[in-house]
Amino acid sequence: MINDSLIILAAGLSSRMKKSVASNNLSENSIIQANKIEKGLIGIGEEGKPLIHYLLFNAKSAGFKKIYFVIGENSSSFKNYFSKNSYPGLTFYFATQYLEKGRVKPSGTADALFQVLFQFKELRSKDFCVCNSDNLYSVSAFKKIRLTNALNAFISYDKNYLKFSNEKISSFSILRLNNQNFLLDIIEKPNSLQINKFQDSKGITRVSMNLFKFNGIIFYEYLKNCPFNEVRNEKELPTAVLNLAKSISKSVLGIAHAEHVPDLTSKKDIEILSKIIESNYFKK
Repeated sequence: MINDSLIILAAGLSSRMKKSVASNNLSENSIIQANKIEKGLIGIGEEGKPLIHYLLFNAKSAGFKKIYFVIGENSSSFKNYFSKNSYPGLTFYFATQYLEKGRVKPSGTADALFQVLFQFKELRSKDFCVCNSDNLYSVSAFKKIRLTNALNAFISYDKNYLKFSNEKISSFSILRLNNQNFLLDIIEKPNSLQINKFQDSKGITRVSMNLFKFNGIIFYEYLKNCPFNEVRNEKELPTAVLNLAKSISKSVLGIAHAEHVPDLTSKKDIEILSKIIESNYFKK
């Protein structure tokens, strides 16, 4: 089965970006964008193209053709952007993450993905990949996840190559895999002791940066039945993934990968990403 569909999660509220403090080097325009629009649409580098532009360049280079964006109920920014900017070779679809009854904010990443599959029923019977809108995944990482023969998988990043502090790593998910690299356990938002304790057979701490492949036939029910996290009160995608892994042995493969993943979490990251963009994409 050809896997050419990528779902990009873009319905987050960007609260950490808005609350973060900017350095003196960041332009006033960048600060205004960081405080008002979705992270993936913040202009990066001298050309001022948004992060999503470079993410889509890499996705297309890796062979993706159909891009599904999950956006917020009151968001129009992504639709406006693509009404003015064309990307030949890519077809775009938009799914809305509606607020569940009684809630004032979205119900989490598992709910976001569930609502895409609910709104686009064809995804329930095919393979597709999933990623964040505020991480700049490489072409090689995209190719690995798109071309894997595993029905359900994720890119398993080597912590030693991620240029993040332990404090930032603690906002991600770390993984426990068996000796065949199938998922056994996930710790969401680990503390420093847990980060160092969870290592694979080679002594490597494996980190998820939310780059997944799923089979819709298998995964839909796990999304539909994903429980709320008792602490964060959200339906989290890692919870649905772990429930699948525990329900069906050797069902979720971790694909080893060793490189950094630039991201946009705070205003300081805008400067860091700008330098990366200038060095690697200036002529693209």
